[in-house]
Amino acid sequence: MQSAKQKKCNRKQDRVKAVLPVRVRGTDADGSAFEELAHTLDLTTTGARLGAIHRNLKVRDTLVVLFRQRRLEFTVIWTRVLAGCEYQVGLQMLSNSSDPWNLNLSQSTPQHAPRLATSGAA
Repeated sequence: MQSAKQKKCNRKQDRVKAVLPVRVRGTDADGSAFEELAHTLDLTTTGARLGAIHRNLKVRDTLVVLFRQRRLEFTVIWTRVLAGCEYQVGLQMLSNSSDPWNLNLSQSTPQHAPRLATSGAA
């Protein structure tokens, strides 16, 4: 497993902190299909870090993330267990969308993150 420093060195883009409600669909490590509400912690144009995941996931599994009217497919890159049965997961987007979150992230820097509205359902 890579350290946080190694992950940052391998990252091609800066992360933008953004807490957005999402719905996540996939298959957990036990092979059970699931759908649950979660939220983003930070985003890039090619990936995301999610929190409030309550399923054990495997690296290289595919997840579908529903955000507003968008359906985004990701590969699980890493998982981290937090207290109890809550996980954070790092995701890499499978498609090449220029602005998958429709938030203009390619124009943002961490110091100038976009203002994100969190109203509305996932």
